[in-house]
Amino acid sequence: MGIARRTYQLFEAGGGNLNLTRIQQFAEATDTDPWAILVSLAFGNPEFAFACADNKTMLATVVAARDFHRDRGGDVALLDPRLVMRELDAAWARLGSIAADRRFPSAAPEPDEP
Repeated sequence: MGIARRTYQLFEAGGGNLNLTRIQQFAEATDTDPWAILVSLAFGNPEFAFACADNKTMLATVVAARDFHRDRGGDVALLDPRLVMRELDAAWARLGSIAADRRFPSAAPEPDEP
């Protein structure tokens, strides 16, 4: 990370100065999701960052939002927040069903994934 070992230890323990550059450096050094780290801070729950570490769920979410902005520009401003929440809730519910199926597999075959 280009920082002293003690500084890294403080960062890992939740201490020291926190900034986006340091979070990015930490995520690169540990092959984790920097956006999940930020979100877990907002949640007040580090378990979210651990859960997203391997599959980079929040990074994928941010990339999807970036792609939307790249493709649609300012159209995001035209969307009602209730619609956005309803659609995102539905997407997370579908992802939750997929996760549940993987946690508790049934005899039924999995649907094809994109």
